[in-house]
Amino acid sequence: MATQADQRLLTADEFLRIIFEPDAKPELDEGIVRMMTGGTLAHSRVQGNLLVWLGQQLRGSGCRPYGPDLAVQTSELSVRYPDIVVDCTGPDINDDELLARTPRVVIEVLSPGTAHKDQGAKLREYRGLPSVDTVVLIDPRTELVQVLQRDNAGKWPVVPLVERGDLPLPFLNLVVPRAEIFARD
Repeated sequence: MATQADQRLLTADEFLRIIFEPDAKPELDEGIVRMMTGGTLAHSRVQGNLLVWLGQQLRGSGCRPYGPDLAVQTSELSVRYPDIVVDCTGPDINDDELLARTPRVVIEVLSPGTAHKDQGAKLREYRGLPSVDTVVLIDPRTELVQVLQRDNAGKWPVVPLVERGDLPLPFLNLVVPRAEIFARD
């Protein structure tokens, strides 16, 4: 009977030095490279709507929204690529950066295949980052939005899904209109 050798876990630094094929979508999950799949049309629409709206609203603020090509290192062994991350490093950010330096808002657009991970491990990791004050989970199929925000005591109170209403982002002093998130035109 053959036994499988222990797999050596990669660090975030090692992972970020790997050059993947252009179409590959990897994440580092507790030291293990996991390939991600593409999203649906609804997923892409919600993500695009938010990137455009946030980009227009945040211009000149020192904060900028980035799509899933900018990584967030959540631990020594995990690197995530959220659907949207708002980084507030300001104009000093180097265009060659691979990681968000000061992620403040993280948005995950849920897919049936990733929702469990997004609402579990990834959510815990994002909330563990000292710079992150808001995590948003959006289900494009049901149009439900969950906003989790760090309170003044540094705690993360549980917030139920919101069926109707706009998306408050108090740190950014913005409220995203619901119609902008789910616009189909």
